[in-house]
Order: sequence, then C-alpha cells, then structure tokens
Amino acid sequence: MPNSSLPVTILMADDDEDDRLLALDALKEGRVLNNLYCVEDGIELLEYLRREGKFADPATSPRPSLILLDLNMPRMDGREALQHIKADPNLR
Repeated sequence: MPNSSLPVTILMADDDEDDRLLALDALKEGRVLNNLYCVEDGIELLEYLRREGKFADPATSPRPSLILLDLNMPRMDGREALQHIKADPNLR
C-alpha cells in the first residue's frame, strides 16, 4: 500500500487564474502535501507532458500523478487535449 503522506505532483490545466488560485488555496487549507503545477491550455498541457520547450527540464516540470483538466480553454480545450493524451502511447 502506498504511503499516503508522501506528496504527489498535481498538474492543473486551466486558463482561469482565479480557479488556479482557488485550487492552490484549497490544497493549503486542507494541509495537503501536494505540489501543484499549472498550465493555461491544452497545448501547454501536451508540451508539459511531452517535456517540450519551457517544460523540458524534469526538475521544474515533474511527471504528474494527477491532472486536473478544465474542459473549456482557449487554443486547445480539455476534450481535445485528452484525445491527444489517449492517442500517445508515451502519455498513457
């Protein structure tokens, strides 16, 4: 059984800064020991997961254990990003 006290990496894909701040506040208030990383749309989500561009360094862009995905975002919405994730064997 995994140790539930170890922090996990959470990646949040959401274009709304207020929603990102609310999630961060909720984690802090609940004393949840997780690291929250944020991207603003589906394109950035895929770049993060594929370690491309500004997300190339695994030290600053660790592989997430959990992804919180907004469905309505600019450039690429959450549904389309999810299709790309499911289609990429390296991201399953």
